[in-house]
Amino acid sequence: MRSVKAFAPATVANVSCGFDILGFAIDAMGDTVELVLKDEPGLVVVSIDGDGGKLPLEAEKNTCAVAIQAMLDELDSKVGMNIYLTKGLPLGSGMGSSAASAVAALAAANRLLGDPFEKKDLLPFAIAAEKVACGAGHADNVAPSLLGGFVLVRDYHPLDVIKLPVPQGLYCTLLHPHYELKTADSRSVLRDQIPMKHATIQSGNVAGLIAGLYESDFELISRSLRDVIAEPYRAVLLPGFYEVREALKSAGALGMGISGSGPTLFALSRGKETAEAVGEAGKKMFSKIGLEVDVYFSEINTQGAYIVEEK
Repeated sequence: MRSVKAFAPATVANVSCGFDILGFAIDAMGDTVELVLKDEPGLVVVSIDGDGGKLPLEAEKNTCAVAIQAMLDELDSKVGMNIYLTKGLPLGSGMGSSAASAVAALAAANRLLGDPFEKKDLLPFAIAAEKVACGAGHADNVAPSLLGGFVLVRDYHPLDVIKLPVPQGLYCTLLHPHYELKTADSRSVLRDQIPMKHATIQSGNVAGLIAGLYESDFELISRSLRDVIAEPYRAVLLPGFYEVREALKSAGALGMGISGSGPTLFALSRGKETAEAVGEAGKKMFSKIGLEVDVYFSEINTQGAYIVEEK
């Protein structure tokens, strides 16, 4: 092989009550990375399409190259590669854009090198790339993008990631308003300390959501999709958040929340028809408050990153 192309899906992090510990993958969209072996050592980011010229081509700043370099360092390898990134995700959307790029690059590099790592063992290299992109090595985007489905990040020292079941018929609606919200702003409004009462409520909701996934109990999932730690502070940064939430619930959503740091909102529904109705309700409400919005419907991606083409 001289070249490999791989795809990694978009993700929803936090999933309301699972702040920084839960995430799931989306089937509808993602990023694609093609790697081509070159004769001389070193990683070169040749091109990035779909980013509007905003992402860095310098290898030490690009998440694709940083992730691959972390893998090569572990292997003590000097292999050279040209990197071609195609962005299918909007930047700063809260849909795991940087994570998808890093994960697609790792999936392609691993195959190009003859699969020296199991899929789950690529995760630390993706986390290294997230540190460069976001300033912190969170795994709640990279883990579901890599592994697919719902993922629980139980701990980092040592890294302990658990893949959770996905009930049949569970769909996601994503609403991406044309509104800029910086991750730094979303983080800055959070509190360093939380009341014991809120910690107890949040713990119950996380446990309830995980139990609901295992039992395919949609009513329990619905009752558990409640965030009392981050959402109350972040909601004020999102125009029309509470009005949109009521519209989505009235349309049949099991629950909704902020995808990652926002501004994208997600809603979980039982069945495709309900997910589409939820999207239409959200679109109408955003129109009323004067914001354009992109709407996506998707089953949960249970495959994670995969190889598209080998040559």
